[in-house]
Amino acid sequence: MAAATERIGLIATASTTYSYPWSLARALGTLDHLSRGRAGWNIVTTAPRAAARNHGLDESPDPATRYQRADEYVDAVLRLWDSWEDDAIRLDRGAGRYVDPAKIHPPRVDGRFVTVEGPLTSPRPPQGYPVLVQAGSSNPGRAFAATYAEAIFTAQQQLEDAQRFFTDIKKRTADAGRDPEHVKILPGISPFIGSTETEAKALEREFNELTSVEFGLIQLEDFAGAKADPAGLDEPVPLELFAGAGNVDDNTWSRRQVVAGIVERERPTLRQLLHRLAGARGHRVVVGTPEQVADAMEEWFVQGAADGFNVMPPYLPGGLETFTGTVVPILRERGLFREGYTGHTLREHLGLPRPGNRHVEPPG
Repeated sequence: MAAATERIGLIATASTTYSYPWSLARALGTLDHLSRGRAGWNIVTTAPRAAARNHGLDESPDPATRYQRADEYVDAVLRLWDSWEDDAIRLDRGAGRYVDPAKIHPPRVDGRFVTVEGPLTSPRPPQGYPVLVQAGSSNPGRAFAATYAEAIFTAQQQLEDAQRFFTDIKKRTADAGRDPEHVKILPGISPFIGSTETEAKALEREFNELTSVEFGLIQLEDFAGAKADPAGLDEPVPLELFAGAGNVDDNTWSRRQVVAGIVERERPTLRQLLHRLAGARGHRVVVGTPEQVADAMEEWFVQGAADGFNVMPPYLPGGLETFTGTVVPILRERGLFREGYTGHTLREHLGLPRPGNRHVEPPG
């Protein structure tokens, strides 16, 4: 993909729970070099028991332990990317010197969960760091994001909830000593688009009819922790199925709360809920004309609920082609979307600064 494209960002998901900082830092740093500064890292922790068993463990660590490890892990990766100063390479053929050893700094990390001794064996990435992306909306996830994240994928259904999340993250970021403008909040949106609203609803219905009930029930249990009775497919989802889900301000399992909110507000049947979650997985589904989809996006952007969006077409490539061919022109007409690229790196596309190296004094 890096070889076949020139501007598109390449964001890879990698877990801090079952991998090693040195290997990951080298791999993502290499991708940043190969793409000339278009790499990003979607930082995740891993919870499923099946994943633990694939790595020789009976259970995954509890959430608190996973985030403690993630904190040490990301800090170690950043130190590895800083282990070469930007001007470390000398290429002095006469002296037979490739680099200046004084400009290479072994990180020597010795933490509770992570230990790293030596520096990377490759130069600092073109972006300084690949863009750091994170998707957790629980309170531990928010605290982690405030420290490290530069872009956040999040799932909200209601404008008010999205505004509350947006405000909370920006405040936490400022409290952590970072510029809130350097954290981009990107709610997920899954658009069914038709030339008329009736056509869009028919498209949504067509896709709903293709879904698997059996898989939907497994998915519901997997990411919302709710085991439903398939005998009640056409009955309203019992409210008690999500009892104890908590609220948007005091949470440990954020996606469960999103689904609980859908059930409480809309009182869907189990079949309707499974349809709702089949493609968007708890993200917001918008059904309508290109103008209606653009209106929905503009409202959230203008009302302080989003810096941008993680667009999740319900089918590919047609859903993406319809969105870019019909919605994007409307957003451009409204002055909400750029007419062309103004930079080459992923950081430049997102309006993010290039981080300095911790071993170099900032100018001035």
